[in-house]
Amino acid sequence: MEKSREYVIVAEDLWMTLEGKQVLKGVDLRVESGEALVILGRSGAGKSVLLQCIIGLMTPDSGRIIVDGMEVTAFTTEKEWKKLWMKVGFLFQGGALFDSMTLSENIAFPILKHTGITEKRALDCTEELLSLVGLEGEGKKLPSELSGGMQKRASLARTLALGPSIVLYDEPTSGLDPVTSDSISRLIKDLNRQGGNTSIIVTHDIRLAFQIADHIAMLEDGKVIMAGTPEEFRRSEMEHVSRFIYGSEQPVAGREG
Repeated sequence: MEKSREYVIVAEDLWMTLEGKQVLKGVDLRVESGEALVILGRSGAGKSVLLQCIIGLMTPDSGRIIVDGMEVTAFTTEKEWKKLWMKVGFLFQGGALFDSMTLSENIAFPILKHTGITEKRALDCTEELLSLVGLEGEGKKLPSELSGGMQKRASLARTLALGPSIVLYDEPTSGLDPVTSDSISRLIKDLNRQGGNTSIIVTHDIRLAFQIADHIAMLEDGKVIMAGTPEEFRRSEMEHVSRFIYGSEQPVAGREG
């Protein structure tokens, strides 16, 4: 008998309109405990909107979202949202570091805001987090003094500051060169495997997707047109899927990548 699956994130029949355009059109999504789910799709397909609906930065017109047993689409109080945000980390596409703060101050900010620990202990925690993402000893630098890849790592350290069990990544390798992108991909994969986190990674970076995904879902025109394993995507005969993955106008079933 097949073991029942434990879904940490469930989205059911999500619809969302932005500026008169239907962005999500009945999206269904399920994410199992401990897995890394990559959401692929072209710009404008609704990937980031879906992610922001899950974390509560946007509210869908209709549908239901459940995160770690909490129906977030039914939340009515700030207290409910704070409980969710203590469990879920969100890596913004642009990093969203405070320019006037050092890396240590940036990372300590959510710790001081949401916990009762002292500033000294918070700063001690930042050193551990910086070491975790390969930025040991860089805490006194400002974001402007870092490369794009280092800024991404610092943003990730801040995302992990409260020890989330669920991490959402919005285009984590956007604007980075291939070598730096690969290092960020390895870091995300290591964090997911070693920490046992459940992750959703929104991207249009095919290389990233196949490096870290347990499962992939592809959005096209506001709908999930395919969900499956990386190998199933490699072998897909769906035109939209093969064109996106291989840059081909024709399906390329059976092609290895």
